[in-house]
Amino acid sequence: MVDNAAQSSDHSADKPGSSTAAANAGEHSTSPDVREHIKKCLHDADELKQEGNEHFRAKRWNEALASYRAALGRLPKRREKLHTKDKGKARAEDDAHGDETEEDPEVSAAAEEEDANIIIPDAELDAECAKARAVLNANIAACFMKLTEHKEVVSACTEALKDDPHYVKALQRRASANEQIGSWSSLSSAQEDYKLLLELLPASSPDLVAVRRSLAALPPRIEAAQKRETAEMLDKLKGLGNSILGNFGLSTDNFQFVPNGQGGYSMNFVR
Repeated sequence: MVDNAAQSSDHSADKPGSSTAAANAGEHSTSPDVREHIKKCLHDADELKQEGNEHFRAKRWNEALASYRAALGRLPKRREKLHTKDKGKARAEDDAHGDETEEDPEVSAAAEEEDANIIIPDAELDAECAKARAVLNANIAACFMKLTEHKEVVSACTEALKDDPHYVKALQRRASANEQIGSWSSLSSAQEDYKLLLELLPASSPDLVAVRRSLAALPPRIEAAQKRETAEMLDKLKGLGNSILGNFGLSTDNFQFVPNGQGGYSMNFVR
């Protein structure tokens, strides 16, 4: 299920041949031409997002992914992070899901550069663009979840959270994907996301039970992953040490580390 939370915004795509908009964006950030160009970008992006939603509902994950990426390519690039505290909590109560993509394959490099250089003239339009990017990136993550591409889910959600740090659906998807990855760092990241979700989700949210359950199950998994990865690292270091010491007829077994009673270790050489 994808997010239509940004439908109320006017989403649009970049107009590849609009050199006037680019010039006005650079010199007159408040000009009507720039505002209209950005609104057109928002509108076009929203149309592509709806197209992606149709593909998603039909379980055409790759087609949905392409549409969301095309929509994202229509939008001005992010220049500054927006930290609006209320955005995440509002989305917690809005059960719609949405993702954004990074670029439209049909948009020329010149057009993309033009959009990247657009200076958004006011805070309201800036917020609309940030919201649209966040929703599209979250929808991209939803597609990657269906395709079981967990690292891509994490990457897309991280992009969404750059525009909306409290975007609940992006936090949920990133935490879930990091659990699937299962590394020490990934599990630790999932733990932090779940802790933030406990703060953001309303007391009436049905997701709270699952979040608390996942959070309670993480500490032993994190400890096990830490021990496993530490042991693997030590084994690699030991192998490297043996390859060097072997030239002298020695090995790491000739060196023993014993506690010295002062919180450190003493190294003893044994034949």
